[in-house]
Amino acid sequence: MTFSAEKTNMIEFRDVHKYYGDYHALRGINATIKAGEFFSLLGPSGCGKTTLLRTIAGFEDISSGAVLIDGKDMANVPANIRPTNMVFQSYAIFPHLTVEENVGFGLRKDPRSKDEKARAVAEALEMVGLKGYGKRAAHALSGGQRQRVALARALILKPKVLLLDEPLSALDKKMREQMQVELIKLQRQVGITFILVTHDQEEALVMSDRIAVMFEGQIAQLADPETLYRRPASKKVADFIGTMNFLPAQVISDSGATVEIDAAGFGRMSLSPDQVMRGDSEGGPTIGLRPETLTILFDGQTASDREVFGTVEEVVYYGDMTYYDVSLPGAPEPMRLSMRNVPGRPVLDRGAQARLGWSPGAVVLFR
Repeated sequence: MTFSAEKTNMIEFRDVHKYYGDYHALRGINATIKAGEFFSLLGPSGCGKTTLLRTIAGFEDISSGAVLIDGKDMANVPANIRPTNMVFQSYAIFPHLTVEENVGFGLRKDPRSKDEKARAVAEALEMVGLKGYGKRAAHALSGGQRQRVALARALILKPKVLLLDEPLSALDKKMREQMQVELIKLQRQVGITFILVTHDQEEALVMSDRIAVMFEGQIAQLADPETLYRRPASKKVADFIGTMNFLPAQVISDSGATVEIDAAGFGRMSLSPDQVMRGDSEGGPTIGLRPETLTILFDGQTASDREVFGTVEEVVYYGDMTYYDVSLPGAPEPMRLSMRNVPGRPVLDRGAQARLGWSPGAVVLFR
């Protein structure tokens, strides 16, 4: 997914701090979110992502700094005046009202006629795939349908920014994956800025134009999904976004144009500057490799670049994929790798000897 850098800024955080007594919840947040962008705040519980979302909505005051929406400082602007609306994790659907009464709830003081409001409700329901559901009792809806009602109720007010506080967390896996795709399509259809809070790395990677990864009240990295996955700025980000193998390494030379290293289990290799993440030296230089960048070479196959030999220690079969843990001579821990189960490809047993193909181009060095 790509996103144009020419879009104007819809949200700006300028050195935002938030204290709860002595607790420093947000620690100098500086970031911009573009108009029409699908943006995610991703991180573990307690990292400050929901607090940051609530500062946009006006549900939380900031201790210092500034939050701007569409170029306007939101200091002292109450939540009900801001050009935002929020879909909560619980959906906050009124069970005693019908679907159309829930969706039209925010139009109670709207000066439009009754017929105009009814048309707006019908359009909102059609937008979220609930055409014909208007008279249904809200308590009779499934989880996915309640989520759609909450979206329609938020979008009917035509906000500039839609805030989504873990809206899919209560759904089962299949419904969650379906709603991820539908939310992407809906965001493209309405064209407004969506800001999603989630702790689900896969969800953020699937849905977002850009992602801010947060730890302990700070943004550790802000980038598009592919950059976050392939070039994480630190071991902490790499470990949080998907699965990565880490191995100790020794830097042999660093000319600026190339970095020569010797990595445990993989030997010597040359890396380009964009493969080197500096400022993350805790524990010494370390390389990272994603599981899918390693491949088992079966009889008759040759490595396109490099290969090493190892022993299969563990096998986990997922149907479409098999995950292997393979120990390598000189490596302190087994390497996790993933192989797609295509017809004719065998699944190795524990204890089997394996040839692993790999490329230095897939390596990231943290130092």
